[in-house]
Amino acid sequence: MNIKVEKKENSVVEIEFTMSKEQFNAELDKAYKQNAKKFKVPGFRAGMVPRAVVEQTYGEGVLYEFVIENTVDDAYRTAVEENNLEIVSRPELDIKQIGKDKDFIFVVNVCVKPEATVKDYKGIEVKKVSTRVTKKDVDAEIEKIREKNARIVSVEDRELKNGDISVIDFEGFVDGVAFEGGKGENFELTIGSGQFIPGFEDQMVGMKKDETRDVNVKFPEEYHAQDLAGKDATFKVVLHEIKEKVLPEVDDEFAKDVSEFETLEEYKKDLNKKVKADKEAKAKAEMEQEAIEKFIEKVEVTIPEGMIDSEVDKMVEEMNANLSYQGLNIDQYLQYIGISLEDYKKEMRGQAEKRIKLSLGLEFIAKEEKVEVTDDEIDARIKELAAQYGNKDDDSLLKNENARNYMRQQLSQDKVMKVITDNVVEK
Repeated sequence: MNIKVEKKENSVVEIEFTMSKEQFNAELDKAYKQNAKKFKVPGFRAGMVPRAVVEQTYGEGVLYEFVIENTVDDAYRTAVEENNLEIVSRPELDIKQIGKDKDFIFVVNVCVKPEATVKDYKGIEVKKVSTRVTKKDVDAEIEKIREKNARIVSVEDRELKNGDISVIDFEGFVDGVAFEGGKGENFELTIGSGQFIPGFEDQMVGMKKDETRDVNVKFPEEYHAQDLAGKDATFKVVLHEIKEKVLPEVDDEFAKDVSEFETLEEYKKDLNKKVKADKEAKAKAEMEQEAIEKFIEKVEVTIPEGMIDSEVDKMVEEMNANLSYQGLNIDQYLQYIGISLEDYKKEMRGQAEKRIKLSLGLEFIAKEEKVEVTDDEIDARIKELAAQYGNKDDDSLLKNENARNYMRQQLSQDKVMKVITDNVVEK
């Protein structure tokens, strides 16, 4: 078979295949013999129908399909391997000529990975994020710990106020008729939490234990139950119990209870260190993200549409895999958010393009900086991940070529990202 490879615009490669008529006729005969038993014609035993009768009965093209199936994929793979083509899109097949006593000519159009260039990737300017720890920061952390260690106690001698936990019975009515889902008993509602319809909790403030009160509200126009959206409703509420949070005093005893330290001063010093570490980690993550976004803007490349299509499909597959851990699939998710798969893919194209530009840009820098990943580094990372996820059979992963190639790519990208982030300018 004659193969001709021609590079087109925008990283598209056209591969033209020509099979001589002699070879094509031989393939037709081969297809006939391999599939003879599939053809049923009255008056002939299975597998004994002459080829001429098969073509007359089923149409001359019936054998063409078998030839295409048997030859096109193999010819395409051979052409890709022999020409070292790095394919980044689905191949598109176009049959140019087919028929008995004719050369069989077909063309495959495919996108190959484009080459990117990146200028001035060192010295990317990013916003400097303060990591200074203030007394307010430490106090806020202490308040979180106080909340976690609060005691809940019943209150008998006062009215309900904001922040209290109420234990209530309630039943809702629209136009004097109780509606489904509008009733509850011994329900715990924190006043001011915003858990109920706007206005509901505010009208409960001032209630006393065992008091019954009508609470008048209006359901939001965008309320999830369409039969209630925008309607006025009255809830009959009975307050059974008032509870409040009692927060621990902030003193040495508090420090002893919630930490390994003996004094509040020691505990605060330790909190200061932890808050500082958290702020530095957050600042680093923000700096890296900003650097990545600005780096992507510097990547110069023309991305073929087919490559974006493939990346979008990959992202959909990733989303589907992630949803499977929650017992869902992509179709259920799209139905829930009210969008079609086609529209979802359109929305993903911008993100897909960014992912491609980032990947191609990092590859460019890896070549520029002569970044290398050693086998020892790959072994160490595989063992680290295997231990992290409790996989004791790391030998099989160490010998898995796909796993090693993936890890090589990840380690290379990590090294390149370090080149970028180590050279940012914070302003």
